Formats: sequence, C-alpha cells, structure tokens
Amino acid sequence: MAGNSQRRGRRLTPKAGAPKGSGGKNKDSLAGRGRTLPADERPWHKAYSGTEKLPQRTAWKQDKERRAAAEEGRAPKIGQPGSKDTTWGKGGGRGTPTGGGRGTGGGRGARPAGRGGPRVAPGRKSNPSKDTPELLVGRNPVLEALRALVPATALYTAQGIDVDDRVNEIIRTAADRGIANLEISRAELDRMTGGVLHQGVGLQVPPFAYEPFEDLVAAALEQAAPLLVALDGVTDPRNLGAVIRSAAAFGAQGVFVPERRAAGITATAWRTSAGAAARVPVAQVTNLTRSLKACQDAGFMVVGLDADGETDLYDLEAAVGPLVVVVGSEGRGLSRLVGETCDLTVSIPMVSEVESLNASVAAAVTLAEVARRRAAEG
Repeated sequence: MAGNSQRRGRRLTPKAGAPKGSGGKNKDSLAGRGRTLPADERPWHKAYSGTEKLPQRTAWKQDKERRAAAEEGRAPKIGQPGSKDTTWGKGGGRGTPTGGGRGTGGGRGARPAGRGGPRVAPGRKSNPSKDTPELLVGRNPVLEALRALVPATALYTAQGIDVDDRVNEIIRTAADRGIANLEISRAELDRMTGGVLHQGVGLQVPPFAYEPFEDLVAAALEQAAPLLVALDGVTDPRNLGAVIRSAAAFGAQGVFVPERRAAGITATAWRTSAGAAARVPVAQVTNLTRSLKACQDAGFMVVGLDADGETDLYDLEAAVGPLVVVVGSEGRGLSRLVGETCDLTVSIPMVSEVESLNASVAAAVTLAEVARRRAAEG
C-alpha cells in the first residue's frame, strides 16, 4: 500500500528544528569586545615590545626565554621593549606646540582623541561611572594622597612587594588613619587596575572632590603673584595629570577644566600628576568662556597658547601680573570662542625642524618662563 512517500509535494528534507542561541537572553554577552591585541602589545606577554615600563613578570618571562634560547642555540622569541608605541593620546603627525589652530599632537598618525593611558586588552577594564570609587595606583600618587588626607576606604598591596621607604610610609600612614590594608596577589591587582602599572600598591578613594571655581579664583587673588591654568578640551587624562604636576612645580594656585568633552581627575590623571592633584586645587566649570571672562573681570590677564600667536613667549611682559594660561586640546587647539576671549595669544619659539610639542609639555615650558620672569622681577 502506497504511503505518504508517494504523494505529490512531499517533504524531502527534515523539518527545521528550533534555532539554537540565547533566545534573546543575555544577548549582550554575545557582543564582540573589539580586536584582540597582538602579542607584542600585551604587557603580560613575553613578546611585548611596548613603550610602557616592562612589568616584572614580563621581564622574568623574557629572561627565561633568553636562557632557554642560549641553551638550545637559537634566537630568543621575545619582544623588543620600547620599539612599539603602545600608549594612546601621545599623537603623531603635525601639531602645534601650544594648542593652536593646527592642534597639539594631532594630524596624521594621531590616535583617537580622549583615549589616554596604556592600551590593554578589550574588556579587561570597564569604565567606572563618576559616582563610583577610584583606585589610585603608583607609590608616589598613593603616598601623596595619604599625606594630603584624601579620604580613602582601602589600601591594596601586592604580595611579595619590594618594600622601600615609600611603601613603609604608605602602610604606616594608612594604619594610623584606620584604613584597611588588604594584601592580594599581584595578578588580582593587575585585574583591578586593568593592566596599568601600579608598582604593587593601590588606594581606593571616593570620586575626586573638585574645588568651586569662585573659591579657586579668590584663593589665587590672595597670593602675591596669582597664576591659574585653564585647559580647553584636553581629553587625555595623562596630559591633564602632567599639566597639574607642572602647575604645582611652577607655583600656579589652581587649574580649571570644562565639565564636558574634557578629561577629569581619574586614576590615570592622579598617577601622571605624581600626587600633585592632592596639592593643587582643580575646578570644573560649566562654560569655559564665561569662566575666563570672570577671571578678566577679577583682574587676570588671559593668555592663550597658539602656534600662530601674536606674542613671543619670551616677550610676555604680562607674565609678572595676575595671569591665566589657557592650553588648547590635543587635536584642535584653542576653540574659536576661547581664542577670541583671550587677551592675547602666545607662541613658543622653536627651530624649524621641530613642528609640534605635546600640550602638557607646552604648558610646562610656558609656566617655567612665567616663573623665571617673576623670579627676576622679585
């Protein structure tokens, strides 16, 4: 007896089953995490060739490979540290020395704006919200934060850390303040910091407390030689930290930055400042142009750094009076409104073979010249 197999239009292939997958659940976990870093860009790999300081574990791996290669009579399969740029935000190509129209460290070959610090594998560290605690790392930043009585909730130290005078003072100061000292493995501290060089210590602190702008200006005017630094859209926290460090070194009374489209005080900025962020007040302002005009009304001369500035830095006679130095962003330099608000623009003279300076370096050169002039006048 003929069955269904003889009928017309019969199915010749098996019926499709239920599709495999998450069924809509946890679909975010299926999203990609970006490209996988090559071995020579991974700080924990023996093939690492980056410009960041070589981690102790990686140095041990490379030394082990050298010994094995020597015994086997072959070339070692290791990286060449320092031969490959593995940091964001340092930029390349053409740029202005001072944050002018052509940009600081921008142009061809520049890395995306707003990305600072060492490159780590995608997904290794999430971006914390502004209201979550920060983890300060590095012996100098942690020590300076403790000395400045910055509120802290926990101190993390890596097991087997090389103890020096700074570490001893860190542990002693944290104990005196009643801060819990948690000893964890170096691998765990690496995970918590996202691969950033931590020197075996980390301090968990609440979000950075910014100084009110009005108080910043008032405190500066109480000094014999008022000096403030303003950053116009500097998005690299390492540049921000470096500027704060220079401000502390050359006698500036404070730094102020825009709230939006600019770097704030993060753990990266803390570390780059080498702890100076604990000593120099930093303010966030809603509108940089209005804030600069408020400084002018208070008696400050506002000077913007621009590669095509009308005044040579070494001819800046206004340096001896109340002064605000404005540093432009890494890419586009001074914005149009900020440039128009400045009382004058200043350029740093350089030989023709050198076309660009990093924004933080330009700030340091300018602040050093201001300090020199003031010392000569005094």
